[in-house]
Amino acid sequence: MNKLAEKVALVTGASRGIGRAIAQTFLEQGAKVALCSRSLPELESLADAWNQKSRRALAIECDVTSQSSVDRAVAEIENSWGKLHIVVNNAGISGRTPIDEDADALWQQILDVNLGGSYRVARRALPLITSGGGRLLNISSVLGRFGVPGYAAYCTAKHGILGFTRALALELAPRAITVNAICPGWVDTDMAEQGIQDTAQILGITPEAFKEQALDGVPLRRFIDPKEVAQLALYLCSDDASMVTGQAYNICGGQVMN
Repeated sequence: MNKLAEKVALVTGASRGIGRAIAQTFLEQGAKVALCSRSLPELESLADAWNQKSRRALAIECDVTSQSSVDRAVAEIENSWGKLHIVVNNAGISGRTPIDEDADALWQQILDVNLGGSYRVARRALPLITSGGGRLLNISSVLGRFGVPGYAAYCTAKHGILGFTRALALELAPRAITVNAICPGWVDTDMAEQGIQDTAQILGITPEAFKEQALDGVPLRRFIDPKEVAQLALYLCSDDASMVTGQAYNICGGQVMN
C-alpha cells in the first residue's frame, strides 16, 4: 500500500473508463491526483467522494485539443501543489473512418485528441517534473500493434503513441524520467461498448453476436476490467519500475498473438 505516497499525478480522461480506474488506484496508493477531462461534473463527483477521506483529488476541466486549456489545467496543478511526478496521457476517442467515406473531420479529431493531446499535455507538464524519478505513461491500444479495417485514424494515432513513447524515453532519460505505454485490448468501458454497437450495426448482427466474435480473438475469452489496466499503470508509475523505459506493455488476454 501507499506505493505513490507523496507523489503528485496528472491523469487525463479521468472521468470514466480506464482513466477513472487509474486515478482511483493512484489515490488509493497515496498520491495526490489531478483529475482532468472535459466532463467536469463527473470529475467533481469523484473528487468530492474521495476528499471526504483525504483532500488529495483535484477536479480540473481540460480539453487536450486546446493548448490554452492544457496550459490552464497545468497552471492550476502548479498553483495547488507546485510540482508533478507522474503524467498519464489517457484521454482518447475512437470512431470509424473508412477510406472511401468523407470522414476528414473525424480523422483530424481522432488524431488531435489521441496523439496531439498527448504531445500537448507532456510538453506543458514536463517542466513541473523537476526532480529525478518522474514518470510519463501513455495509453495506446492493441490497435497500436495491428490494423483494423475502417479504423485507420485510430490505428494511426495509437501506432503514433508508441513512436512518441520511444522517442521521448530516449530524450528524457538524462533527466531520469521514464516513458512507457500500455496497449489494452477489449476493456469493459463505454468506448468499447460504442465500438461494439457501431460494428454490429455495420455487420448487420446483434451487439451480443459481435461481442462473441470479438472474444473469439481473445485466448483468455473475456474483456478486461479497467482496474486491471490501472494495476499495470501503478507498477509503471511506481519506484518499482525505475529501470523500465521505452516499453509498450500489452494487456489484452493474448489478443495480439492472434
